[in-house]
Amino acid sequence: MLATRTLLSQQTVAVLSRQPACFVHHGDYGNWGNTNVALVFSGCGWWDGTDVHEGVYTMYHLSRNGARFQMFAPNQQQMHVMDHMKKQPISGDNRNMMMESARFHHGQVKRQMQDLSSLDVNNFDAVIFPGGHGIVKNLSSFMKDGKDCKLHNDVERVLKEFHHSSKPIGLASMAPLLACRVLPSVEVTMGHERDEKTNWGNWPQTNMVEAVKSMGARHVVPHVDEKNKVVSTPSFMWETDYHYHYIFDGIGNMVKHVMRLSSK
Repeated sequence: MLATRTLLSQQTVAVLSRQPACFVHHGDYGNWGNTNVALVFSGCGWWDGTDVHEGVYTMYHLSRNGARFQMFAPNQQQMHVMDHMKKQPISGDNRNMMMESARFHHGQVKRQMQDLSSLDVNNFDAVIFPGGHGIVKNLSSFMKDGKDCKLHNDVERVLKEFHHSSKPIGLASMAPLLACRVLPSVEVTMGHERDEKTNWGNWPQTNMVEAVKSMGARHVVPHVDEKNKVVSTPSFMWETDYHYHYIFDGIGNMVKHVMRLSSK
């Protein structure tokens, strides 16, 4: 029996050692009781809003760790609506970010989507931005202006207020560029710095890594910025056909550290 357990342990270590380090979820779930977290969405869908997997995985891990959370989105039109099959804009279709983001909740009063303008830092212990192209299209002008982009007014306000209050900020996939634009010398990860093909997928968004560096940020893989209380995970900056459990684990790791930092 002991020999069997030893063999299984060795096999487990071997499997984990072959996984991308930034996706491995280390340690057991904790429970931080009544920690209250704000989630900021930018629509619904990878190509024009918040990625569905990243949004749902974030809510799952927060719930699993005993946190309460409230969802927010700007009550404004999104940049455009994408046909997610053709990956092309749909002409003449205009949608509201807050209404689209409301697809993430099930209608319970306490979980209904709120206008981002009403987010009060005093009511929350942390804030998390799941990723998706809504980060570069709706919450910032990065799609048009690159490293010189401007952030949505409330996004900039929220990031600065949480940072000034020394409350943790969680960022997934493209979302780190938001913090890099307004928080000096912040440290983040967006995955690999080159489009290196791996056994699990490749990294097609590496141009964003160079952009955040040019904003004055330090890029480290993997990383938790303890000083600024900024936690990031690359999630779907990495392109995979079916290894979604790595994305799930990476977001779980990000949530775990956000919760840990919120208790300091």
